[in-house]
Amino acid sequence: MFPFPRSLAWPPPQQPMLPLLQVPDSATDSARSYPKRHRSPSPPLSAVGPSRNQYNNRFATHSQNRRWVNPDLKRRRLSSLKRQRRWIEAENARAFSTSKGDPIVMMSYNILGDHNCRNHTELYDRIPVKFTEWESRKQLIFLEITEINPDIVCLQEVDQVQDVLDYMKERGYDGIHKGRSGDYKDGCATFWKKTRFRLLEDDSIDFSTFNLSNNVAQVLVLEVQEGRQLVVGNIHVLFSPRRGDIKLGQIRMLLERANFLSRKWGDIPIILAGDFNSTPRSVLYEFLSSQEIDVSLHNRLKMSGMDPMDFVRWRREYIWTEEELLNAIGDLEGTKIKSPIKLWSSYASIKGPSITRGPNDEPLATTCHSKFRGTVDYLWYSAEIACLRVLDTLPIHLLKERGGLPSEEIGSDHLALVAEFAFVDYESSESDDEDTKSTDSSEVST
Repeated sequence: MFPFPRSLAWPPPQQPMLPLLQVPDSATDSARSYPKRHRSPSPPLSAVGPSRNQYNNRFATHSQNRRWVNPDLKRRRLSSLKRQRRWIEAENARAFSTSKGDPIVMMSYNILGDHNCRNHTELYDRIPVKFTEWESRKQLIFLEITEINPDIVCLQEVDQVQDVLDYMKERGYDGIHKGRSGDYKDGCATFWKKTRFRLLEDDSIDFSTFNLSNNVAQVLVLEVQEGRQLVVGNIHVLFSPRRGDIKLGQIRMLLERANFLSRKWGDIPIILAGDFNSTPRSVLYEFLSSQEIDVSLHNRLKMSGMDPMDFVRWRREYIWTEEELLNAIGDLEGTKIKSPIKLWSSYASIKGPSITRGPNDEPLATTCHSKFRGTVDYLWYSAEIACLRVLDTLPIHLLKERGGLPSEEIGSDHLALVAEFAFVDYESSESDDEDTKSTDSSEVST
């Protein structure tokens, strides 16, 4: 046992006891013993709102540890989603010399058919049911069209035809609907403002008559009031990722029909809109943007780019059957296919921020649900027309936070693509360039 130091005695010496505090027997004694505390008068309950007990009674079914959030504030936060979409202008937009008349604002929108939404609930398992119902979704879709106020509207997956036709007619649009054959209920519909355009020709396509599935496409010739003509195409390409031959065949036929009408009406410009069910890294996108591909170098099962494994090359060359070649190319004379039209993608032609754009400047996502998130919608345009600006898409993280689309603010599982176009007067542009050069040379000489 360790000895205690001599300086410490054990047990310690007893300390004298302090007197206990005398507690007053009455409030009068307490007031005399302690100083008064001055408090400001409390406001009436009506000024500060319900008491804590009232809130507790109101939310008695919820956990007491949860923080109460004003639903009005939450609604305001969610309503900022639409404000995230901003117009982005082309760098050389003002350099184009356009003909008389206003630019043309064009919208492409897959509005998610009611039949498809109800029969594929697995795609929307993270979405509240009320956001998937057509009655609520159509109000959001119509509101979006009203707010953007496009001149031409190309819709896909239109199955509630009468609702859409009635609304568009109310808003001053004329239009045409082309439904799919068979048991499918949806189709494509194209509308235009009747104060600005008139229909010259309709040469729509039912792909089932060419053994290319039962999808449809619309190809129209519109005349602007200023006297210009324009070919407008609207397509919803087959979804099936493993039928690249049919997908390519549908796109090929759309290009051929649009080119035919363009030539027929004097080489007029072309704008093609729609859901192409192919990503920016796919073979189908390459065909649209570069005009030519050799199908023997690609696996028809992986041409849409909608699966990460689509980008893995297993062979140097692939064998296509005669039927597949006939579907894709239209003949059996070779394995190469060439587009008759040189096209540019409106969004890829205008650089956007990295939070919304991919490596090739296409949007990171134009559709988002439980099974897929990526870009499949496009607005393509030909020469003799320029894309002045586009309405940028949403950042990916905002779509992830909501578990996908549709949502409280967006009525479809796709985002609407919107671009502004103008007819280009190349002669005026060249003369303007010459004037600029002469001005620069005169400044140098002085």
